[in-house]
Formats: sequence, C-alpha cells, structure tokens
Amino acid sequence: MDEDLSIINTNTRNEKIKNFFVNNKNKIISGIIILIIIIVGVFSYDKYLINKKKDISDSYNSIIIDYSEKTKEKTASSLIEIINKKDPTYSPLSLYFIIDNNLVRDQSRINSLFDILINDTSLDSEINNLIIYKKALYNADNAQESDLLNMLNPLINSKSVWKSHSLYLMAEYFYANNQKQKAKEFFNQIIVLENSNPDIRLQAERRLNRDLSE
Repeated sequence: MDEDLSIINTNTRNEKIKNFFVNNKNKIISGIIILIIIIVGVFSYDKYLINKKKDISDSYNSIIIDYSEKTKEKTASSLIEIINKKDPTYSPLSLYFIIDNNLVRDQSRINSLFDILINDTSLDSEINNLIIYKKALYNADNAQESDLLNMLNPLINSKSVWKSHSLYLMAEYFYANNQKQKAKEFFNQIIVLENSNPDIRLQAERRLNRDLSE
C-alpha cells in the first residue's frame, strides 16, 4: 500500500513539473535568452574595456617614446587627449608628464586638467586624494591662502594618508609668508595626528624645535 502511494505521489509530482514547464514554456525560453544576452553582453563589455585599456596604454607609451624638444606641442596635445579619456592609470600619468616637462605653461589650463582627474575620472579614493594634494602643491607658490585651503580642505578634514602632507604644505605656506603662529598650529596638528607620515612628522618636529620654539 505504501509503495503504491509513493508511486502515485511520484507520478503526481512529475506531472506537476511537466505541466509547469508546458504552461511556462515561453517565459522559461525568454528567461534563458535574456540570461544568455546578459552573459554575452558582460563578456563583450569586459573585452571592450581590456582592448580600450590596451589602446590607451600603447598610445601613451608611443607618445612618451617619441617625445623630444621638437615635439613638445604635439606631445602636449596628444597627452591632453589621453587625460580627456579619463583613464584611471594613463590620464594621471599624462598630466604628470606634462607638468614634469613643462609642456603647458598656462596654470589655469593645468588646473582644468587636474579637475578632470579629480571630478570626472573613476579613481581609487587615495589616488584621487593624491591628485588633490598634487594640485595644491602645483599652485602653492602663487595661491592665495583661501584658495589653497579650499583645495586641501577635503584632505585636512579627512582620515586620508595624505592628510599630514596637506597639513605640512599649509604649515610651510604660512611659514614662508611669515605667519609663524598659523604655521606652528599646522605643524602641531601633524605631531598629534595618529596616522601622520613618519617623515612628515619628523620634519614638523624639526621645524618646531629649530625655527618656532619661542
């Protein structure tokens, strides 16, 4: 009797499964097609990104290899094109090369290129913070106090590894402008900061002991 009931239950369950597939055949086929399209789309997009990255890499390397004193203008133009592609690796490298080799003299133009990296390029948070710091460093010699603070405030008010560097830059800015009390305040912030860079802390201690001990 129990064996007969088991056979009936099994047959009933199989019939329900069969009916489910028959009644939902179109939905199941549509679901499988959509899944295949998604898988192919993801694979194709990944391949596109890899090829795009390789093209930008090849372009950057070619530009750097071909660079000479005679090709400054062309090199700058080509590197700016890469910056505008907003690649997380080669766009920053392109801007660094432009600055290191003084290929663009217009400070406002350089700042606009920094802003593309900071605001429009998908970067790791600490890489983004590094670029913010580099922008402030680039502008430090000619910047007004308020402008420099505005650039560095995102780092000064954060727990970034670049916070101590930013504090030190502001401290040296004030010291260079003979605002010793403000300089001292920023150097002291570095000393008490838990995760300050050891070399930066050492430089801050030396400055306080040697030049701001009164």
